[in-house]
Amino acid sequence: MRAVDAIMECLKAEGVEHVFGIPGGANLPTYDALYDAGLRHVQCRHEQGAGHAAEGYAKASGKVGVALATSGPGATNLVTAIADANMDSVPTVFITGQVRTDLLGTDGFQEADVTGITMPIVKHSLMVRDPQDIPAMIHEAFHVARSGRPGPVLVDIPQDLSRADIPYEPVDSVDLPGYQPTTEGNTKQIRMAAAALASSRRPVIYAGGGVVNAGASKELTDLSLSDRFPVTCTLMGLGGFPAPHEQWLGMLGMHGTRAANYAMDEADLIVAIGARFDDRITGKLSEFAPRAKKIHIDIDPAEISKNVPAHIPIVGDAKNILSKLTREYRALKADPSRLDGWWERIEGWREKHPLAYEDSSDAEIKPQRMIEALYEVTGGDAIVTSDVGQHQMWCAQYFHFKGPRRWINSGGLGTMGFGLPSAMGAKVAMPDEQVICVAGDGSMIMNVQELATCVTEKIPVKTFIMNNGYLGMVRQWQELFWDGRYSSVDMGASPDWVKLAEAFGAAGMRVADKGQLSDVIRTALDTDGPVVVDVLVSKEENCYPMIPAGQAARDMVG
Repeated sequence: MRAVDAIMECLKAEGVEHVFGIPGGANLPTYDALYDAGLRHVQCRHEQGAGHAAEGYAKASGKVGVALATSGPGATNLVTAIADANMDSVPTVFITGQVRTDLLGTDGFQEADVTGITMPIVKHSLMVRDPQDIPAMIHEAFHVARSGRPGPVLVDIPQDLSRADIPYEPVDSVDLPGYQPTTEGNTKQIRMAAAALASSRRPVIYAGGGVVNAGASKELTDLSLSDRFPVTCTLMGLGGFPAPHEQWLGMLGMHGTRAANYAMDEADLIVAIGARFDDRITGKLSEFAPRAKKIHIDIDPAEISKNVPAHIPIVGDAKNILSKLTREYRALKADPSRLDGWWERIEGWREKHPLAYEDSSDAEIKPQRMIEALYEVTGGDAIVTSDVGQHQMWCAQYFHFKGPRRWINSGGLGTMGFGLPSAMGAKVAMPDEQVICVAGDGSMIMNVQELATCVTEKIPVKTFIMNNGYLGMVRQWQELFWDGRYSSVDMGASPDWVKLAEAFGAAGMRVADKGQLSDVIRTALDTDGPVVVDVLVSKEENCYPMIPAGQAARDMVG
């Protein structure tokens, strides 16, 4: 059969049901094969949108997301999504067309060295040289993308090779001797970690996105409830531990709660699980958690001790390790009363520094109130995607995620324009779930073209724009750290979001009165098809609390 038809058989064998992309000259054979393949193809309006949709699909479902693009600009338009997937460990496969082999290196029409361009931002890349290798390469791509620390894999296929006839035999297994991720964890190290937990008096469990990726939320909860261990999660880990819980400290980091950050600062033991001690968490590295012994559990050995030295490193899958650690800890029968003083300290912080804001005395909608209203109307029963900025942080603070894969955002790369296409992918993956995109006006404009995809493909995403007329987070930094010199952050009056939504064929709504906010949200959620709600919020509200860049957790402001 044709190599492209073999690709379709491989995708189906990998359980793929949906792909996102845009056709072009170099990948026309792939799209010809798609015509009869029985897969749903979501025709996006920009390759970056297709890439983020594949990410949203993967994050919501736990399956590998797939995006297709043609050569040259089609492939380079995927670069931001590939980098985003790499930073946030998202299992994705990107299949790009390439110019014919006789044109490689000639600067042919729409030629770009996409494997070279993306080499620093992929987990693995494959350039097809022999069409008979294509089936094995496709299966290899999926295996690498989903196993170990998940990530993006690129497969670049010259057009003439994709059209070649090959003898196709189904591939039953993938054998990569040089790629054998450690999954079980070292038993001795796990026992050492259990003993450290049993002797600690001020422990904190610090969970990251790796807990969600590993499907280890239940195991994290079991460990936390095996004693009264306080739990905090990173932005990417939200939902890994149920937020409405007495042992939940809230999110930690730059815009985390004071209770979470102060607890990390004074802890005598930190158990980091699927987290990488990035700068948004640590603040000033030399002053991070100075009193704490660190246990670091991660599937990627390169992350352990990369930023913060680990006293007890454990390499492996969080799901496997946490179940063993819980069993070992329970066997030690530690005295739970040793944590009484620690909880008194934590409760003191909670009482003195609750997560709060000053609501308006008139009809003005505070941005925090917008998120609270979304949470109240949905009862927290929604998949929420966001773009990047103040609205993202307010979502993390005020929308209390009860379980994993309900919160989809761009963490490591911080990609504006991520929210709408990722919501699109999440809705395709989980059609029976309510999917909400919370966008900033600055972010929404960056991939607004995907509203056309939502309308044409009948993907009923509900988008709520937190419209303050600014690039809000940049404006906040200019106010606080650049003497209020607002440089190029005013978004002006364009566009009219209601008219723009209607121009795309979506429903458009606007609300500027907090007394009407909940009713408008209900109406939007009950309206068929894609909806855009323009929520006019306070123009210069700042997102607090906040650890100023480069300072320690104890120096929080606001």
